[in-house]
Amino acid sequence: MEQRVINFSAGPAGLPLPVIEQVKNDLPAYPGAGAAIFEISHRSKTFDAVLQGAKANIKALLQVPGGHHVLFTPGGATMQFSMLAMNFLNGGTADYIHSGSWGSKAIGEAKKHGTARVAWTGKEDNFVRVPENDALDLDPDANYVHFTSNETIQGVEFRAEPEAGGKPLFCDASSNFLSRPIDIAKYGLLYAGAQKNAGPAGVAIVIVRDDLIANLPENLPSLLDYKLMADNDSLYNTPPAFSIYVIGLVTQWIRDEFGSLEKMAEFNRAKAQLLYDAIDNSGGFYTGHAEKNSRSSMNVVFRATSEETEKEFIAQATAAGLDGLEGHRSVGGCRASIYNAMTLEGVEALRDFMLEFQKKKG
Repeated sequence: MEQRVINFSAGPAGLPLPVIEQVKNDLPAYPGAGAAIFEISHRSKTFDAVLQGAKANIKALLQVPGGHHVLFTPGGATMQFSMLAMNFLNGGTADYIHSGSWGSKAIGEAKKHGTARVAWTGKEDNFVRVPENDALDLDPDANYVHFTSNETIQGVEFRAEPEAGGKPLFCDASSNFLSRPIDIAKYGLLYAGAQKNAGPAGVAIVIVRDDLIANLPENLPSLLDYKLMADNDSLYNTPPAFSIYVIGLVTQWIRDEFGSLEKMAEFNRAKAQLLYDAIDNSGGFYTGHAEKNSRSSMNVVFRATSEETEKEFIAQATAAGLDGLEGHRSVGGCRASIYNAMTLEGVEALRDFMLEFQKKKG
């Protein structure tokens, strides 16, 4: 097998190696099926067990209360930007907290289906922080309040949920889903593209309150109708079976390896702190993008002393097997995405490289 790099890509991101090895073992013939998981009927008892197992793991890890559906929908989080607006905005008004690039995309899609008010924006400060609750300008007539819990590109993260003024709170949790505990009872709808922390690209995980989907608009496109998807247990059409199968393995790995999301969060905070310490103690050679009280535990975004130095840093890191460290084109600089599957040894290798590179460059 070709030597694996240490993968700091923002997504699709690395998966736990034990999961990859299990997928490799199961690929020719899934146990009890005699065929690959993506070859068998999605109506079969075998796949139903896979689907229900993945749902059960998510419910257990997040302690999902009764009165909620867990759905697997096609199209990733970008599809959700449109889907939730079609279901819940319906020509009305909703409040959006604009904390970075993915929040921008969510707002753009929502505007096609009603009024997407910007209740707060960090644009003027180049998205270096998330807002305090008293900075939010909420509309008492809004249908819902939407926020992005972790902005992958800018590396800013909400430490706690924003206040929604009594309105349903909607969240794009794509890049910190399953990285820490979440009080699902506070949310009307929470969704996440799988390809950061939960599995391969091609599916979104949606957790939605049953009462919110009881009376949706009529004549919604079938695959964009939450109630129809819930009534059919995510099986209205052929689902992304392989992605759901891997989600089941990843969520089981979290349960087996860490036991709880509290332990998962401790591990992730420790990894992130290693890199932030290297940045903060560099005497200005490295500078973080996000303000300290808004820093992400998933995406460490930083700059070096010049663009030329950054290009040299990335080239040398790549040659050393530290892959995917180039920052997003809209921000520049460097970005280390250290999702659940990133090992402590991988982060230590990057930290050591950062220190050695700084020492060489003086």
